[in-house]
Amino acid sequence: MLICGFQKLTLLDWPGKVACTVFTGGCNLRCPYCHNAGLVLRPAEQPVIDPEEVYALLEKRRGMIEGVCVTGGEPLLQPDLADFIRGLRERGALVKLDTNGCMPDRLAALMDAGLLDYVAMDIKGAPEKYPELTGVPGLDFAPVERSVRLLMGGAVPYEFRTTVSPDTHAPEDFHAIGRLTRGARAFFIQGYKDSGDTVGAPMASPTPAEAREMLDILRLYVPSAELRGID
Repeated sequence: MLICGFQKLTLLDWPGKVACTVFTGGCNLRCPYCHNAGLVLRPAEQPVIDPEEVYALLEKRRGMIEGVCVTGGEPLLQPDLADFIRGLRERGALVKLDTNGCMPDRLAALMDAGLLDYVAMDIKGAPEKYPELTGVPGLDFAPVERSVRLLMGGAVPYEFRTTVSPDTHAPEDFHAIGRLTRGARAFFIQGYKDSGDTVGAPMASPTPAEAREMLDILRLYVPSAELRGID
């Protein structure tokens, strides 16, 4: 289990929960707007956190920390992720997984084993734009679509989210995104923000008006959709 970062307290990564966040190293995508370039491009250069450190914190703060957010990078690349999550749950923690949806079989295995309490899945953009938006020429979109169906047809609470910039997303893209996720229980449009450590060159952040135009289209298909962190 390659853990390259550990935030011991967060009230933002899992709204409504007192949580901590574990960052895994490595990713199968190269999204230019990704704000964790070190984890994606240089995982071998990052500090390595022993899983026992995470377990120890949960033991020490049992009853205080409600959940653990497992993010990355792409956590589903980790071959021993299921064992790590079992260790979290044995210590009383709920588990939220962040994923890009490219590995539906691994996602399904965790869901079927009852190891996940919440899943946040990125929808990078319109399906036809995925190679451009992920930095992976020729990327097969079918696994992503399968992950969408798994979540929408399953019992695990979930959300979809799209990080947008006017440099990479147009309002009309949200017709295709909406058709893909029609009727989803939760969907958030998030604005790109330059972290100073993005995979690609800095981009423009959307204005509230630009984001609202995208949201208005998405709500034709997903009435529950909201903006997050855009002001």
